[in-house]
Amino acid sequence: MRNRENNREMIEKLCRDTWRELYSFIYYKVQNREEAEDITQETYAKAIAFLNKNDVNILECKKYLRFIAMNIIRDQWRAKKRRGCSVNLEDVNPEEIVEEDFSDSLTERDRIEEAMNRLTEEQRTVIDLRIIKGYSAAEAGKLMQKKEGAIRVLQLRAVRALAKILEAEQGKEER
Repeated sequence: MRNRENNREMIEKLCRDTWRELYSFIYYKVQNREEAEDITQETYAKAIAFLNKNDVNILECKKYLRFIAMNIIRDQWRAKKRRGCSVNLEDVNPEEIVEEDFSDSLTERDRIEEAMNRLTEEQRTVIDLRIIKGYSAAEAGKLMQKKEGAIRVLQLRAVRALAKILEAEQGKEER
């Protein structure tokens, strides 16, 4: 059994060594600073409680932290889905709902799909893996059989190419 002082030092080291990567991972998933901070804090609280009770070496648990974080995120998503949104029926005007036009969002989606089709296969794949599916550069690298650094460069170039295509299309529409 480890003594409390040694355990405290190990917990501090764990947090120091992993917080930036963990927070970035969580922020990427939730896209909200306050929510990411709360989930990061809750992740450490759950992990430390478990690791203390079970006398596990806490220096070997980066994957465990991500696993806990994803479980917290999923739990929050499920809770939001169950709660749904509250609507005061007296405030709903049926005529406004019928008049709402979704064609702008559909048009934008079509523009992006067309622009994506103009990218190379490799560029489409890296955007799909990194941006749409949320894989890390290392994970995408393994799937694409490339080094992590090459994935980052490929992603940067793909995003720039996509932006350039969309800007050119926007320019054509404005003329």
